[in-house]
Amino acid sequence: MDINSDLGESYGAWRMGDDAAMLDIVTSANVACGFHAGDPAGILHTLRAAAARGVAVGAHVAYPDLVGFGRRAMDLGSDELVADVIYQIGALQGLAQAAGTRVRYVKPHGALYNTIAHDARQGDDVISALLALDRKLVLLALAGSPLIGRARARGLTVVAEAFADRAYNDDGTLVSRRLPGAVLHDADQVAERMLRWSESGTLTSISGRPVRLEAESICVHGDSPGAVAMARAVRARLSAAGVPLGAFVAAD
Repeated sequence: MDINSDLGESYGAWRMGDDAAMLDIVTSANVACGFHAGDPAGILHTLRAAAARGVAVGAHVAYPDLVGFGRRAMDLGSDELVADVIYQIGALQGLAQAAGTRVRYVKPHGALYNTIAHDARQGDDVISALLALDRKLVLLALAGSPLIGRARARGLTVVAEAFADRAYNDDGTLVSRRLPGAVLHDADQVAERMLRWSESGTLTSISGRPVRLEAESICVHGDSPGAVAMARAVRARLSAAGVPLGAFVAAD
């Protein structure tokens, strides 16, 4: 089982999360590419730290939305969206090469992630961007999303993920961050939830119903309060139960 987190999101004097601590816990790092967060020097620092720890690196691409942290939906035209995704991955590839590592996968961020899970046109644009740049890039996507089938049909390798710190609707989508209870904070409860899911394949939705999720990676958001403690608890609980941990792609 892979554990991933969104990192490299600090911007200048504005600090977001504790990348160094998270990189000691996770097996994959979704590194910001500058559109929703991250500045070049900070991104390079995070990439070097990931390389030193043998953590796999992915491009955390987003809408061009620094002010909204990439969490505001945008109706970009296809030409623009394809170019934006290629641009972000390319920038991270250059920084990763300088840091002694490589970009192995792509995970869209925030509003882009949620939109392409069900919006066929924007989803196809992201798929087209990966195929145009490097067909070997793996797409990390929401478990149960129609995007997964479309991407695989076009030749991409896709890995599904479950979210440790987010509540789910009955249909397997994520509860909107605007609603109460959307983000989970209790490290012990989250860790136990992930252990039960790894054993049974089901999570309990926000309404109390079982939701079946097939996934190979667990995300703990790096910007959540108590993120480090939560990720550490998830890893410890899974390890104690004998669940093998490792990245879904090679680190270098």
